[in-house]
Amino acid sequence: MAPHNVRRPFKRAAISDQQKRRELSLLRQAQNRRDAQQQARCLASCILSLQSPVPESEPEAEQPDIELETATEAEQECVAGASSKDLDARRASKLRGPEVRKWFAKQLMLPEWMIDVPDRLSQDWYVLARPSGKRCLVVSSNGTTVSRQRNGSILHNFPSALPAGAKTRDGSASGSGSAQSYCILDCIFHELDQTYYVIDVVCWNGYSLYDCTAEFRFYWLNSKLEEINGASYYHKYRFSAVPVYNCDQNGLYTAYAGVVPYVKDGLLFYNKHAHYETGNTPLVLVWKDDNCSQYVIDTNSKGEIPSQQQVVLELQDNGNLVTSDDPPVVFGMIQQSGLDHSGNLLRFAISDGGLSFSDGKLDQADLNYLGKSNRARAFADSYSKVLFQYRVRHSPLKIDDLLLASINSPDDDQENKPCDMEMAG
Repeated sequence: MAPHNVRRPFKRAAISDQQKRRELSLLRQAQNRRDAQQQARCLASCILSLQSPVPESEPEAEQPDIELETATEAEQECVAGASSKDLDARRASKLRGPEVRKWFAKQLMLPEWMIDVPDRLSQDWYVLARPSGKRCLVVSSNGTTVSRQRNGSILHNFPSALPAGAKTRDGSASGSGSAQSYCILDCIFHELDQTYYVIDVVCWNGYSLYDCTAEFRFYWLNSKLEEINGASYYHKYRFSAVPVYNCDQNGLYTAYAGVVPYVKDGLLFYNKHAHYETGNTPLVLVWKDDNCSQYVIDTNSKGEIPSQQQVVLELQDNGNLVTSDDPPVVFGMIQQSGLDHSGNLLRFAISDGGLSFSDGKLDQADLNYLGKSNRARAFADSYSKVLFQYRVRHSPLKIDDLLLASINSPDDDQENKPCDMEMAG
């Protein structure tokens, strides 16, 4: 089926500053310098050695009534300056329980939800169909391979065809055999075909790719996975790349409607110039609709879609209710409560007053307190997730909007075709 016949671009009213933050992120990564090799080595060591956190769960009980008031602009500016440094990987081995979950979640590059269509979509972005499954980091080192989920728990411990990922007949590690030989892959484990679909690469055979662009990382990943495909036949779990396309009209439509060997769970968009930055980033985006994902609108603990959108926010010392972003976004303030501890994750429903915006920023949120969030949860919702869920219920960003934006500009001489580094599964 051919892409839609679209004629003119579509412009939405701004409800976020996502485009501005994309530009700032690109500028910031150009200015930052870090020891990427040391960061990769520490992360690999921690994934192999850290204790798995004990899963925690408890029913959500009723809590005392609390009064909410909307945060002022001054309060939001105050919160914006209160960000803290991430914990260094070399200290992570001392963590236990909830702190392990938080640390591991911060080691992944987490996409923001697409609130508005990026500028220069067809020139500066890739698109891929996201596999449904468990997001995890996979490390091969010293003759073994370990996968850990976002909460830090071990998913599998197994031999693989990755460099240093299995023992040879003489008992040494496969690959170079050096202590510097290890890999770190960002994967989604797809249960149905027992396959790790690789969506990004952090390190390959001791070579760190943190500070490499997505364009180079995808090229490197595709070529390296091709080298090990034959050897993977003899192992229980397979590693497969995901087809990556230039986000022009044909590439976008192919990722959206094309056939893939896995169950889709939305689309991922990568800025071609983005480095692998841990935590939430506006340079990688996720988008979903009912045609490419089974999970578009959030459900409650019973698997049902609640009549009102629910959000999870973190309670700070000063009573502010904030998102998980850095810097966080203030949704309101608790005036009185029996909730003494900052860091508590609280669940709210967005009532009939909804969300209102001014100049691309949140102005007011009509929140109704429901209770504490489940203890197994590590973070509050991100601002982009709250807005995406709100938009899905009221005015969703549709595939037609994306196709309109993906039309090449007159000065763009690229052909509408899949990216040269398409990664075949």
